[in-house]
Amino acid sequence: MRATRVFLLLAATLVLSACGLGETAATASLQAEQASQLQQQTEQLKQQIEAANAHSNKRLEEGY
Repeated sequence: MRATRVFLLLAATLVLSACGLGETAATASLQAEQASQLQQQTEQLKQQIEAANAHSNKRLEEGY
């Protein structure tokens, strides 16, 4: 009887650990996707800033 309880506790612990690992992997995957999206957004913002600066510099050169 005691061995059965120990086995059940061990099995439950292993199942919960596996669920936790699955959640950890899913969270890591989501964070990696978010990081990739943020990197793309950062690159787009850099390009927009460079274009705005080029436009501003051109206007300054033209005397506006």
